[in-house]
Amino acid sequence: MKEFFLSECTRFENKVIVSSFVVISKQVKPKKTGEPYLALTLGDRCGQIEAKMWDNVEDSLDAFEQEDFLKIKGLLNKYKNRFQLTIHKLRKLGESEIDFGDYLPKTTKDVEQQWRTLGDFVASFEDRNLRALVESFMADPEISEAYKNAPAAKSLHHAYIGGLLDHVVSLFRSCDLVSRNYPQINRDLLLTGAFLHDIGKIHELAYNRSFSYTSRGQLLGHMIIELEMLQKKLAALPNFPSEMKTLIEHLIISHHGQYEFGSPKLPMFPEALMLHYLDDLDSKMESMRAHFEREAENESSWTTYNASLGHAAKHGEVSQPRAAGPSSSTVQRHRGTRVRAWSPGTGARSGCLRSFRSERGSQRLGLAPQHPRKAVMPGKDKSAHLPQTHLYCCELIS
Repeated sequence: MKEFFLSECTRFENKVIVSSFVVISKQVKPKKTGEPYLALTLGDRCGQIEAKMWDNVEDSLDAFEQEDFLKIKGLLNKYKNRFQLTIHKLRKLGESEIDFGDYLPKTTKDVEQQWRTLGDFVASFEDRNLRALVESFMADPEISEAYKNAPAAKSLHHAYIGGLLDHVVSLFRSCDLVSRNYPQINRDLLLTGAFLHDIGKIHELAYNRSFSYTSRGQLLGHMIIELEMLQKKLAALPNFPSEMKTLIEHLIISHHGQYEFGSPKLPMFPEALMLHYLDDLDSKMESMRAHFEREAENESSWTTYNASLGHAAKHGEVSQPRAAGPSSSTVQRHRGTRVRAWSPGTGARSGCLRSFRSERGSQRLGLAPQHPRKAVMPGKDKSAHLPQTHLYCCELIS
């Protein structure tokens, strides 16, 4: 039974803890005196922590390797606003002592429901060839089992058991929504690309003990693996259009979007461009969310450097938009309060909250102008008529 998880660091700050961890990375470095010390990255299902062993290192140098599991006694404290562990003692755990569920983070979502969600999207395809192709992947028991369990990446985003499926379900929803705004988009082709764009991760990544790359993953990468997987499935679909096959191959090899990020081709048609940007958006949003979660106890309003974003990120309260604007009770309670209302289509407006009422097909938000000489609200009563097709959010600013 694991005694301590990394989510509990704040409670155990400046205390000696005893617990077990998986070794994510191991380095032997020299002190200023020339003597060696151990620099480790340790992990459990709640996160990772940097650890150093300064004393009595010689006996431990060859006692374990990366991806081994260790029982560790050490002091937990902060250095440069981040928790670190100074190791006093360690020993390698035997296989019988390891509960793998303690060390690999896992999705909190219902995996089978997520899989059914994908299936519902695929069942809605109008293109019979694309539907048959994706269903052939989903019906493969080896692929489906791996798809439900694989992480989407080693560390940058959705790096947890079930992360690949979470990422693709989220991406399906985004693709389905955004494609409605662009009539030139072939929705079925776009969703096929979303399903296949990272499917090679099931062979590229190893996730039995910790998240790492397989030899095949290191040598080929997931895009090459995906092309191989595609060829195998298409061999059983002899009437599949050759032009459509080429478009799917391009979706796979261009989805990273830039040569320096590993794409041998840049996105060259609308579905490829949309897949790249929505994939990148979903990856970065999850990376930022996870970073905020990891550093929730930090006193600073800024995170440390985020490799996926290429910079730090700012913590802050996020205004939650209301689907139908403020309720009448909100208006009564805050009548006369300065608010700011905004919409993707019309921009921001400021004023004092006076009234709100709903009408068939529209909503009316009553605002008195913040600056009488610079009235921004149309109409004699200075009310703004807000079409229902625009989501307006209201933020109290005084």
